[in-house]
Amino acid sequence: MSTPQTVDRVLIVAAVVLILLAGAALLARVWRGPSMLDRAIALDVCAALIIAGLGAKSALARDPFYFPIMLVLAFLGFTGSVGIARFIAVRDRPPGQRRHPGRPGGGAS
Repeated sequence: MSTPQTVDRVLIVAAVVLILLAGAALLARVWRGPSMLDRAIALDVCAALIIAGLGAKSALARDPFYFPIMLVLAFLGFTGSVGIARFIAVRDRPPGQRRHPGRPGGGAS
């Protein structure tokens, strides 16, 4: 194996180790919380870590097969995060400020 290939392999292994350490810290955050927002952010980071892991595997194998899968996971992670954020924003809104569709001054927000 040549020197550039050795350096590539060492860097990819280091990236995988860092992804695994981040995953362990992420699981601790999901488990401990303390709030629903912390857990939601941790699950969003989980999607990013899965994408990073697939990217590392793709780089190690020098195979672009996982790129479309990574793109779909990024889209699902984004839409899931937006959905959770909207749910938490509506749930944490004070009772007097909740909007009701179909009423004057109301709307779906």
